[in-house]
Amino acid sequence: MTGCDKPDGQGGLPVPTAPQRTTDAAQLALGKDVYQQHCAHCHGAQAEGDARWRQRGPDGKFPPPPLNGSGHAWHHSTQVLMDVITQGSAPGTGNMPAWGDKLSQQEITAVIAWLQSLWPEPVYDAWYEMQQRGR
Repeated sequence: MTGCDKPDGQGGLPVPTAPQRTTDAAQLALGKDVYQQHCAHCHGAQAEGDARWRQRGPDGKFPPPPLNGSGHAWHHSTQVLMDVITQGSAPGTGNMPAWGDKLSQQEITAVIAWLQSLWPEPVYDAWYEMQQRGR
């Protein structure tokens, strides 16, 4: 138990830090290409989403949310993001189609990596911290 009574960074327990985001140029390029081809039509060229994303439309469903870190997507785990992309939005909540039969697992993972590359550092760090607490 040596060092447990010292502040972090002075021999105490290390403070968990978010891992570096994916910097693999090929994966990010694939993610951006897949996003532009399949997602930008609804979520916007820079993943900015619909300005009214918090308000239900006339059909009772929510418009496409931002995915660039300014909306709520970063509150979800990687698995939840993968599930929504694969299976589409839950019935009655949105118009997100299921992409599981059109995109490979590699393409879905690349899209998520590219989206996370857009998130501001504090947003990514908060997302990572939430993932650690959820374990």
